[in-house]
Amino acid sequence: MAKDVDLSSSEWIDLIFEGKNKDFGAYQLRKESARRHNRAMLVIIIVLVAVGLLGLLANTVLQGSEARPEDQIEQAMIDYTADEQEDEPEEEENQRVEEQQPEALPEEILNTVKATELQITRDEEVVEEIKSQDELKDTDTAVGTADFDKGTDDLNVVREYKEEVIVEEKKPAPVDDDKVWEVVEQKPQFPGGDAALMKWLGEHIKYPPMAAENNIQGRVTVQFVVTKTGAVGEVKVVRGKDPDLDKEAVRVVKSLPKFVPGKMNGHAVNVWYTLPVQFKLQGI
Repeated sequence: MAKDVDLSSSEWIDLIFEGKNKDFGAYQLRKESARRHNRAMLVIIIVLVAVGLLGLLANTVLQGSEARPEDQIEQAMIDYTADEQEDEPEEEENQRVEEQQPEALPEEILNTVKATELQITRDEEVVEEIKSQDELKDTDTAVGTADFDKGTDDLNVVREYKEEVIVEEKKPAPVDDDKVWEVVEQKPQFPGGDAALMKWLGEHIKYPPMAAENNIQGRVTVQFVVTKTGAVGEVKVVRGKDPDLDKEAVRVVKSLPKFVPGKMNGHAVNVWYTLPVQFKLQGI
């Protein structure tokens, strides 16, 4: 009968602790012991199965890698050789491209004329070859014919050519000798410049007595023609101040020495010249 008793059953535990204090803790430990044992056994079984599977897997991988290491080496050599064969054609093509040099096309060569060289020989060494009329008809060579190289006359297809520009020399327009110019390329100039001109006027002006008595002073603007010879031609007052001062200004201008004449297109011409003449009394 003792063999049929399940020591882990709750009836057996209740029988053992009958009449005892079940709240002490031993009852609970005894009651939960069967469950703890079952969990422990399940964990142990799972761990053993996992270890076995890992060992089997590791053994299979090692056997596969150690089976024929020569195959892997041979495969690696084949791959390396294939890569080298693929690189060689590219290097050969690059070398061929570098060796090829551009050739000049016939149409890129400009037509040139061959110059005939003359050779001086003695009269007794000259052998004259006389051809018959039939031989002259059969030949295409004509007397005085120039020999040209095969090429092109179009300068646009020639790689390098020299552009020739013909510049026509323009002749200066004819100059009217009688015309009096107001604006010219080269203005008339007093010998020594404007400073010398003002100095000459100051030394040669004679102040009119009537203007001096009446204390008349100021500026008279005179315009005169400097001829193509440099002499003073027509003189006129364009802005006067006093009749006496105007007359003196005209007189002193007419007595001016010769100028360097003005020029137009390289030729001496008649030019209008404007000159202000200042009259000022001393001590005022």
